[in-house]
Amino acid sequence: MEAKGGVSNASFWVLANNSNSQINIHIPYGGVYPKLAKREHTKNLPIVLEACLEQAKLEKKEKPIDAIAVTYGPGLEMCLWEGIIFAQELAKKWNAPVIPVNHMEGHIFSVFGRNNGKFKIPKIEFPILSLLVSGGHTQLVLTKKRMQYKIIGKTLDDAVGEAFDKVARMLGLPYPGGPEISKLAEEARILRERSIAQADEPSIANFQQKIMRAESAQDPSFFNREKENQTFPGRNFFTKKFAQSSGRRPAESRQSLFSFSLPRPMLHSKNLDFSFAGLKTAVFYLIKKIGKLNKKIKSEIALEFENSAIECLVYKTQKAIEKYDIKTLIVAGGVACNTHLQREIKKAMGKKIKLLFPAKGLAGDNSLMIGIAGYSNYIKNKNLSTNKTGKVQKLGSIKAVGNLKL
Repeated sequence: MEAKGGVSNASFWVLANNSNSQINIHIPYGGVYPKLAKREHTKNLPIVLEACLEQAKLEKKEKPIDAIAVTYGPGLEMCLWEGIIFAQELAKKWNAPVIPVNHMEGHIFSVFGRNNGKFKIPKIEFPILSLLVSGGHTQLVLTKKRMQYKIIGKTLDDAVGEAFDKVARMLGLPYPGGPEISKLAEEARILRERSIAQADEPSIANFQQKIMRAESAQDPSFFNREKENQTFPGRNFFTKKFAQSSGRRPAESRQSLFSFSLPRPMLHSKNLDFSFAGLKTAVFYLIKKIGKLNKKIKSEIALEFENSAIECLVYKTQKAIEKYDIKTLIVAGGVACNTHLQREIKKAMGKKIKLLFPAKGLAGDNSLMIGIAGYSNYIKNKNLSTNKTGKVQKLGSIKAVGNLKL
């Protein structure tokens, strides 16, 4: 990637863009297997580099690269080390500086990138709020000045992407689970709209009876509660305020085709933090009560789970926007490509603030976002990874930090 300009007006030209996905290798394990991921990094990094240099027509140059950006955290340290060692070996060979990049800062910069061609960082109005949602993180990050970050909200347990993957596993869906959950949820939304339009009640009644039988086995008073028209446990979690802001009545926003509802953890907490472990546990016990799951029931569970998770994300984001008078909202990370999240964010925000999502293919981890963030850091401080003589530091000067903070 070629880059020029200052931090506020940098422009980029993608000369080559290659990757080597490990997803198929990790599918049998239902998630990332660290030692296997490390081995694949070691094997694939030289292959991807060679392909990029050839694509950019730089393979014959003695010094094809002027600077190298590399992620040093957060993440799996054994995998981070593979990238750092590889980058610093290249730096010695080409006498080029190595710019260490915070992975989460890379996600923030991902919204400016494009998969190919030329692009530039546009003018942005501050303060900026970044909702970072991935398999490892769920954060609300405030930026009042360029490249200065303050975490104002975070998950207290599971990241939202991790919850998606674990619920997918409970439903017997393949890895990666996030897209599979979203696919089933979208099918259920379409089915629900049709059912509401056609007033298709018999199938709903049958399922309600199954839920009631399962519940009554644990709590004999359940039938009495049903007779009194009380809602299924966990129903009343979505606030009136959020429903109004999203243009929907509370009942409509929570209505499931079947008679169950999942909690919206920490929705009413005074802070901007999240929690998804309880939601995941609620799904586990719901599945246990239902018993055998067919595709239709799986779709409804996926729908209710996705609705719950997204409502929590959107509500807390909106709360932060109001509190800090946010002018620009960035939504980034692997979960940022979730169709329902994008739809609900756009619906809730309207045209009040500037909204930025990553381009297709750049929501998940990618090298382009690290390159953009790396260049911005390089311009901000050209001596970021060099000593006073201007020479590249010795191998080991950059350390992998698995729990690195912004």
